[in-house]
Amino acid sequence: MDPAQASTLRLTCAHGQHEMLAAEVGQLDRTVLASDRTGVELRGDLLEAMRLNLLSRVAMRVLYLLDSFPCNHPDQLERGAGKIPWETIIPCSGYLSVTSTIKNPSIDNTMFANLRLKDAIVDRIRKVHGRRPDSGPLRNGVVVHLHWHGDTAQIWIDTSGDKLSDRGYRKMPHQAPLRETLAAAILMRAGYCGEAPLVIPMCGSGTLAIEAALIATSRPPGLLRNRFGFQHLLGYDRADYESIRRELTPRRARRASAPNPVIIANDIDPAAIEATQKNAETAGVAHLIKTSVCDFADTPLPDDPGIVILHPEYGLRLGEEADLRETYSRMGDFFKQRCGGWSGWIFTGNLELAKVVGLRTSCRVPFKHASIDARLLGYELWKGSREQTASDT
Repeated sequence: MDPAQASTLRLTCAHGQHEMLAAEVGQLDRTVLASDRTGVELRGDLLEAMRLNLLSRVAMRVLYLLDSFPCNHPDQLERGAGKIPWETIIPCSGYLSVTSTIKNPSIDNTMFANLRLKDAIVDRIRKVHGRRPDSGPLRNGVVVHLHWHGDTAQIWIDTSGDKLSDRGYRKMPHQAPLRETLAAAILMRAGYCGEAPLVIPMCGSGTLAIEAALIATSRPPGLLRNRFGFQHLLGYDRADYESIRRELTPRRARRASAPNPVIIANDIDPAAIEATQKNAETAGVAHLIKTSVCDFADTPLPDDPGIVILHPEYGLRLGEEADLRETYSRMGDFFKQRCGGWSGWIFTGNLELAKVVGLRTSCRVPFKHASIDARLLGYELWKGSREQTASDT
């Protein structure tokens, strides 16, 4: 497989994050050609796919388009897939897995379509080499993705393999942790770029703080892991990959003379702080994050205002919501009494409890946290009353 052969690249994302992903692609000086709620598309080769796997903070996967053809029946799928030169893409001694998203009336079980596609792939390789790759559900080899909607089938190589949200640093997840890509999207939407102080009470396992430290030091998150789907393709050159890693690392490294960003992460649970510290050490950013055990209302704030993000519990189990009403009310008091001049944000999956905060939101950004409909709520936190601030200007 020629790594310099250009095709369509698709960066997928969780629902609600496509705008942040498109903005990120633009910030990386790439041109978005198309977008929808599940991702963005651009033009590039496999070497560009390698770069994007390392660079993107929001994308879940980087897909490389192999072919697209009319398809209304599994027989057409198998014939069309059989025309792709798989013997130049997948080693006969390798491992193959097939994934799919399908909306076609001829298919009521995606596993059947996956099987037909897998058969087309291995049959062609067997005819050429006399042997075929192993196959199964694991993503530790070549991953082929079928996108079959309506009368068109698209066959992609999933160059990521494991989800890009699996950075590899979260060894102690604690309770209901944020996915890394979601944490990065929250920070981006809150306007965090590493210059202003960031305070994260209720830090949990530290995902927001760690992603912030990576942003502040311009460290591509993909540099934290060494296993990607593209490494199992025929034509993959390790020297190319190592060259790209070297290209990205020094260009984006924070200068030693630059001051460390102010990132404060606290939690009332000592186990959460232990998880944050261990995860930050694994990510190599522990020296950038100040942690302590305390109630969120007692969080120390720097003199210079910045961004404060609260991620409270949602109280989705029976009886929990009533217990959390006081917490949400206290969050509003914390914002009003201690965070004047700051940019305040609450990320929650319980919009009824959010009403108890008692402050008017300046924006409400929809997200998905696992299967939960969540919101990132923004607040303008004025020093004194809004009227006093206006009269002082």
